[in-house]
This record gives sequence, structure tokens and C-alpha cells, in this order.
Amino acid sequence: MLQPQKTKICLVGDSLSGGGAERVHAFLSQYFTDKGIEVHNVVVQDSIGYQFSGKLLNLGLLKNKVNGIGNKLKRFLVLRRYIKEHQFDYIIDFRMRRKYLQDWIISRFVYIVPTVYTVHNSILEWYMPKKPWFVRAIYVNAYGVVSITNKMKARIEYSYKLKNVVNIYNPVDFDYIIRQSKEYVLTESYKYIVAVGSMHSHNAKQFDKLIEAYAKSILPENKIKLLILGQGIMKEDFIKLSENLGVSDKVIFKGFQENPYVYMRNALFYVLTSKHEGLPMVMLESLTCGIPVVAFDCSTGPSEIIDDKSNGLLIEDQNVEKFTEGINEMFTNTELYSKCKQNAVASIDKFSIEKIGSQWLDFLKIQNT
Repeated sequence: MLQPQKTKICLVGDSLSGGGAERVHAFLSQYFTDKGIEVHNVVVQDSIGYQFSGKLLNLGLLKNKVNGIGNKLKRFLVLRRYIKEHQFDYIIDFRMRRKYLQDWIISRFVYIVPTVYTVHNSILEWYMPKKPWFVRAIYVNAYGVVSITNKMKARIEYSYKLKNVVNIYNPVDFDYIIRQSKEYVLTESYKYIVAVGSMHSHNAKQFDKLIEAYAKSILPENKIKLLILGQGIMKEDFIKLSENLGVSDKVIFKGFQENPYVYMRNALFYVLTSKHEGLPMVMLESLTCGIPVVAFDCSTGPSEIIDDKSNGLLIEDQNVEKFTEGINEMFTNTELYSKCKQNAVASIDKFSIEKIGSQWLDFLKIQNT
């Protein structure tokens, strides 16, 4: 008797380290593998930090210093040959797609099997051209476009008139995060609130606004510090700002941490002052670690995670004064804090890897094994 053929999925990402989309890529590789699916991972950059499952094609290893047309064509042909050789049932693309002509060529001549494109940020131009006709040229014949918030789905459909958009939230591996959060005991003896993110020149996380709001709050005088985990070229600017605002001894820059969950679990609460988000994994991870969140209600993401005054506080978008009031309230209002802390974990049950993974299987019409 012939055995049913194993489903084969190719997950394509910029890398397997550093960001939220990359973490989702890694989580889904493990989930699909656990469900008996053959998983292949393709990454464009030679950067592997997250645990993943399945085979790996690291195109970053083929990139030379010049990265000229010949080298790009080489990687293009390697990927095309790899996809053709393995005859995948599906490709899921997690990359940021800002080289639109290149992505049109990939959609036509490389992705020769049913393909799903994911969109992970409210800045749609990071994934789609501004011209609707060009978007449709790339995406209209795709198996589907997956947004990670309902607001994002509505914007894509309105802006580009695509009919193949679905919403599937980012998954959270609760067991993994909880295990990691208990991996070691912190030596820090002080109380603190925490924020996590990169410090790139685009300043998406706006740690300057966070430091400003914190400096104006009652937390410094109550010996509650602000821990910021992350690295980037703007770090020195943020250090100077904390000095200028007189809180340099209260704002602690811990740099990039492989395991941020230990710091989340021991924090009073998480703070987010982003300019824009997709569905911020750091908020989901903090709630998994059992701490409330105070966040700007930026265009997509926080409002689909936070139930205001139930598991955290949603603050008027980009209003630094209101943010200061919010962190003061979360600190001083013990009844509110206890309620939000108690509800934290249960509030994000719908984001569990099992529930989100099952939605992916349904979307791809793969029988749950």
C-alpha cells in the first residue's frame, strides 16, 4: 500500500535572527516539522540565531563583498534550482520586499509553486510597491497574502484591491518562552521596567520618547529603573539623552540579549513607544512572562493585543505626556496593576503556537496529523 506523500514547505526569510518575522519563521518551522511536514528554510543573510527545524539553504554564505550583478545572479539561480529540484507544495515568504522589480522576477520565474507572502509591518511599502498595478502584478496570482493584524488586512485590501488576503496572527511558543525565562537568576537587585528593540537610524522603537516619558515620571524618584535591551547606531544618542535629562544612572542599557525573557519575567511591566509596528512579538512575549504592558496605540498591533485596563494600558498614539501618566498609573494603582498582571498570560491564549499553527494548516489545506 502506497504511503501518502509528505507535504513539503519552503520557508524563505531574510535571516533566522533578530526580528519578529524571523522569530515567526523559526516557530513555524518547528510547528510544521512536529506535524510531519518536510520543512526547508532559505535565508538571504548569513545570520542564524533562533532555533529552527528542517533543512537550511543559507544563501548568505554565497554573498561576496562586492555583491555585484554576477553574484546576485548566482544566488538567484541557486534558489531557482533548489525550488525546482525539491518540488515544494508551498513557499511561505517572510522577507521584507523592497526591491520591487527583483521581487516581480522572483514571483514569475523562481516561485513556481503556490506561494504565500507575509506582511509584518504597518509600513506596507516595506513589502509592497506604492503603485497598486505593480502590487497586483506580483501578488494577485499568489496562493495568498497573510497579514498579521486585522487592521493591516483592511488597509491592504483597501489600498491594493487584493482579494486573496487573510489575517493570521503571529504565534507564541508559550512553553519555550517560559522555559527560557527561568533559565537563570538575575543578579540585578533593583526594580525596573523594560523595553526591547533595535536602535537603527529609522528609530522605529523611539527610545528617545520612552526615555523622555520615563524621566518625567515618578519612577526615577521611586528608584524604579528603565532597562533597555538592544543595540544599534543610535545607542550613543540615547545614552546622551538620558544624561541630559538627569537619569543616566536610572536608564540601564543592557545591549542585545539572546534571552530577553529572563529580564521580562523579572520586570514590573513592559513599555512600548514605537512609531509603528506590525504585531509586536515583544508585547506578546512580555505578557507570556506574566507582566502587563503600557504601549502607544500605534497604527497596527497593540490594540489587537491589549485590552485596556485589563492586561495593560493603551496610550494615545505618540502622546508622550499621556505615556508618562500611563506608567505612573501602572506603578501607583495597585489594584489596576494586580488585575493586569493576573490577566496577562490568559489574555493571549489565542496567539498560542497550536492555535495559530492550526490556522496555517487550515489555510494551506493540510490535514492536521
